[in-house]
Amino acid sequence: MDKTFDYVVVGAGSSGCVMANRLSENGKNSVLILEAGGKDKNMFIHMPSGYSQIVPTKNDFNYGFETEPEETTNNRPLYWPRGRGWGGSSSINAMIYIRGHAYDYDLWRQQGNEGWSYDDVLPYFKKAENFHGDGDEEFHGYSGPLHVKKSDREDDLLLDKFIEAGDQAGFPLTRDFNGKEQEGFSRYEHTINDTPRGPRRWSSAQAYLHPALKRKNLFNETNVTVDKLIFDGKKVKGIEYVTSKGVRTSCFVNREVILSAGALGSPQILMRSGIGDSSDITKHGIEMVHELKGVGKNLQDHYGVTSAFYATQPVTLHRSASWLSTQIAGIKYLLFGTGDAAYPPCSGGAFIKSSPEKDLPDTQLHYVSVQSQDQHFREGVTLDHGFGCIAYICRPQSRGHLTLKSSDANDEPLLYPNYLSEEEDVIDTRNAFRETRRILMQPAFEPYRGEPSKPGPDFNFDDDDELDNWIRETGETLYHPVSTCKMGSDEMSVVDDKLKVHGIDGLRVVDASIMPTLIAGNTNAPAIMIAEKAADLINQASAS
Repeated sequence: MDKTFDYVVVGAGSSGCVMANRLSENGKNSVLILEAGGKDKNMFIHMPSGYSQIVPTKNDFNYGFETEPEETTNNRPLYWPRGRGWGGSSSINAMIYIRGHAYDYDLWRQQGNEGWSYDDVLPYFKKAENFHGDGDEEFHGYSGPLHVKKSDREDDLLLDKFIEAGDQAGFPLTRDFNGKEQEGFSRYEHTINDTPRGPRRWSSAQAYLHPALKRKNLFNETNVTVDKLIFDGKKVKGIEYVTSKGVRTSCFVNREVILSAGALGSPQILMRSGIGDSSDITKHGIEMVHELKGVGKNLQDHYGVTSAFYATQPVTLHRSASWLSTQIAGIKYLLFGTGDAAYPPCSGGAFIKSSPEKDLPDTQLHYVSVQSQDQHFREGVTLDHGFGCIAYICRPQSRGHLTLKSSDANDEPLLYPNYLSEEEDVIDTRNAFRETRRILMQPAFEPYRGEPSKPGPDFNFDDDDELDNWIRETGETLYHPVSTCKMGSDEMSVVDDKLKVHGIDGLRVVDASIMPTLIAGNTNAPAIMIAEKAADLINQASAS
């Protein structure tokens, strides 16, 4: 293979698959995409319920990182699942399609990032989308590669009881979280495509990479470890990486390297290449190329806390929790494309205000007709029927960071999310959790609600200290780390509003790491939008 390409894309995740497709679309640009994991061949990736088989453990498709213990979360190392392989986290997530509130993108623009207001980015959301279902039509796309389907689940009795309970609690209902009004209760939209074999996860790899692989100008390598960038002065001219056979090699670019290794991967590659805060880099014996103090900083994530009850009737998804019933559900899906395995774990949710004085909905709720020991199902699902709801505040003020453990590209990063370090986050999470419990106590759940399981029956919701300790002791990531290579023009910014790395030629970062602030919602849809916009910027620049 010729080792010189017009573009090299590092990472075949939510953003990288888009970049590989769009940059090779004209048939002229030679594009290489490098991926640390393998191809998306595992059956559980494509089965909508397969999330529960991949996320709980570290495996070939899930990095299964752990954060460093921090006082703000009672010195617990927290489990951080992240996708590995074609599709990245879009191949292992819960498939919820949420764009975020218009305010989030308008804020990016107000911070000086030209071209990133809601009106600017909406066309790229629509360009990506192939929408199926009932929604606000003018906000959706219908011919894009990413299939998005409104939940049509009919066999989860308590799903609509949750929406009814939200109405009873005095919250609005909404037709479409991605339409005119985000605030309210509704069923989710999912990145799922109804195929002749039944519903299938429609990851970024399925939407963008697989259709493009037949192009003669698109090349790919899997199971490679990208070590660092190769420079000519402060211009990037290539990538140094280790192949699947353990051979250290290099490839070179005529135009640009695109880092799409995610909010954890992209800053690590920059630091190993000598770009970042010198205090993070030189102690590992790495030679500095360019000082950018924001690399790996500004880390933001959604921190979720669960309220759950046992159920008095066998009407929940625990019906498929035993070994035998799980096998039957899997067989039913494989043969007929139906049953519990044909649906994702979470089909309904809400965006609410944690307290009435909030100007915008600041809390997202994920309802599930199941209850377990932890949010990631690491201890499995019990046979005891139950239901629960995860709450998190959408725009946390707390900021963390990540850094290198060593100069070895095989070492995992040191992760310091610093959750709940700002008092405002503690207060808002406390209020959001109380609202969650109030919703689950509404009459709609009365015929089905048993004893509380999380927290237990003796818990005092009126005691702030007891509630805050529960939040610090039991909260978990909701899989949305972002902002470690933030877009902007201040001294902590890493890329400009064209996603070019400050002070470096021939290098862009295109993934969720560039978000200046965390959006109100799940982050897969924005990561795809970011790549659609970035590809357009690059293609326009190369044509001029």
